Amino acid sequence: MTAMGIDTAAVDEAVLARLRLRLHGQNHAWKSFDWDVLNRLYEPGMIGNPVNNAKSVVLTEEGLRESECLFNQLFPSPSQAAKIDNEINLQLMALESE
Repeated sequence: MTAMGIDTAAVDEAVLARLRLRLHGQNHAWKSFDWDVLNRLYEPGMIGNPVNNAKSVVLTEEGLRESECLFNQLFPSPSQAAKIDNEINLQLMALESE
Protein backbone atom coordinates (compact mmCIF):
# COMPACT_ATOMS: atom_id res chain seq x y z
CA MET A 1 0.00 0.00 0.00
CA THR A 2 1.13 3.53 -0.73
CA ALA A 3 0.36 6.74 1.09
CA MET A 4 -2.63 7.15 -1.24
CA GLY A 5 -3.98 3.78 -0.09
CA ILE A 6 -3.42 2.09 -3.46
CA ASP A 7 -2.84 -1.66 -3.35
CA THR A 8 0.29 -1.78 -5.50
CA ALA A 9 0.28 -5.61 -5.52
CA ALA A 10 -3.18 -5.56 -7.13
CA VAL A 11 -2.00 -2.95 -9.64
CA ASP A 12 1.03 -5.11 -10.47
CA GLU A 13 -1.19 -8.16 -11.01
CA ALA A 14 -3.52 -6.21 -13.30
CA VAL A 15 -0.60 -4.85 -15.33
CA LEU A 16 0.95 -8.31 -15.65
CA ALA A 17 -2.41 -9.63 -16.86
CA ARG A 18 -2.74 -6.74 -19.33
CA LEU A 19 0.77 -7.33 -20.67
CA ARG A 20 -0.71 -10.56 -22.07
CA LEU A 21 -2.91 -8.43 -24.37
CA ARG A 22 0.16 -6.63 -25.69
CA LEU A 23 2.20 -9.74 -26.53
CA HIS A 24 3.94 -9.87 -29.87
CA GLY A 25 6.24 -12.66 -30.86
CA GLN A 26 6.29 -15.34 -28.20
CA ASN A 27 7.08 -13.35 -25.09
CA HIS A 28 7.55 -9.65 -25.88
CA ALA A 29 5.04 -7.02 -24.77
CA TRP A 30 4.98 -3.30 -25.46
CA LYS A 31 6.09 -1.43 -22.35
CA SER A 32 3.45 1.25 -22.13
CA PHE A 33 2.89 0.98 -18.39
CA ASP A 34 4.13 2.92 -15.38
CA TRP A 35 7.87 2.47 -14.81
CA ASP A 36 7.43 1.77 -11.09
CA VAL A 37 5.06 -1.10 -11.89
CA LEU A 38 7.43 -2.51 -14.51
CA ASN A 39 10.29 -2.34 -12.02
CA ARG A 40 8.19 -4.17 -9.41
CA LEU A 41 7.42 -6.90 -11.96
CA TYR A 42 11.11 -7.13 -12.82
CA GLU A 43 12.23 -7.61 -9.20
CA PRO A 44 10.54 -11.05 -8.72
CA GLY A 45 11.48 -12.14 -12.25
CA MET A 46 8.16 -11.81 -14.07
CA ILE A 47 9.75 -9.71 -16.84
CA GLY A 48 13.23 -8.93 -18.06
CA ASN A 49 14.87 -5.63 -17.16
CA PRO A 50 12.59 -2.88 -18.51
CA VAL A 51 15.40 -0.31 -18.46
CA ASN A 52 16.79 -0.61 -21.97
CA ASN A 53 16.41 0.93 -25.42
CA ALA A 54 13.81 -1.59 -26.59
CA LYS A 55 10.17 -0.58 -26.84
CA SER A 56 9.06 -3.85 -25.34
CA VAL A 57 9.76 -6.02 -22.29
CA VAL A 58 10.36 -9.76 -22.29
CA LEU A 59 8.10 -11.88 -20.13
CA THR A 60 9.92 -14.75 -18.45
CA GLU A 61 8.44 -18.26 -18.53
CA GLU A 62 7.07 -17.67 -15.04
CA GLY A 63 5.75 -14.27 -16.09
CA LEU A 64 3.96 -15.78 -19.10
CA ARG A 65 2.31 -18.44 -16.92
CA GLU A 66 1.33 -15.95 -14.24
CA SER A 67 0.04 -13.40 -16.77
CA GLU A 68 -2.24 -16.02 -18.33
CA CYS A 69 -3.54 -17.11 -14.94
CA LEU A 70 -4.15 -13.53 -13.80
CA PHE A 71 -5.73 -12.58 -17.12
CA ASN A 72 -8.23 -15.43 -16.85
CA GLN A 73 -8.91 -14.56 -13.21
CA LEU A 74 -9.32 -10.81 -13.69
CA PHE A 75 -10.93 -10.79 -17.13
CA PRO A 76 -12.94 -14.01 -17.51
CA SER A 77 -14.93 -14.71 -20.64
CA PRO A 78 -18.73 -14.62 -20.24
CA SER A 79 -18.86 -18.42 -20.10
CA GLN A 80 -16.08 -18.55 -17.49
CA ALA A 81 -17.83 -15.84 -15.46
CA ALA A 82 -21.12 -17.78 -15.57
CA LYS A 83 -19.34 -20.93 -14.39
CA ILE A 84 -17.74 -19.02 -11.51
CA ASP A 85 -21.11 -17.51 -10.56
CA ASN A 86 -22.70 -20.97 -10.56
CA GLU A 87 -19.94 -22.36 -8.33
CA ILE A 88 -20.32 -19.46 -5.89
CA ASN A 89 -24.10 -19.88 -5.79
CA LEU A 90 -23.73 -23.61 -5.07
CA GLN A 91 -21.30 -22.87 -2.25
CA LEU A 92 -23.66 -20.26 -0.79
CA MET A 93 -26.61 -22.67 -0.97
CA ALA A 94 -24.52 -25.32 0.80
CA LEU A 95 -23.60 -22.86 3.55
CA GLU A 96 -27.23 -21.79 3.99
CA SER A 97 -28.42 -25.39 4.35
CA GLU A 98 -25.95 -26.09 7.20
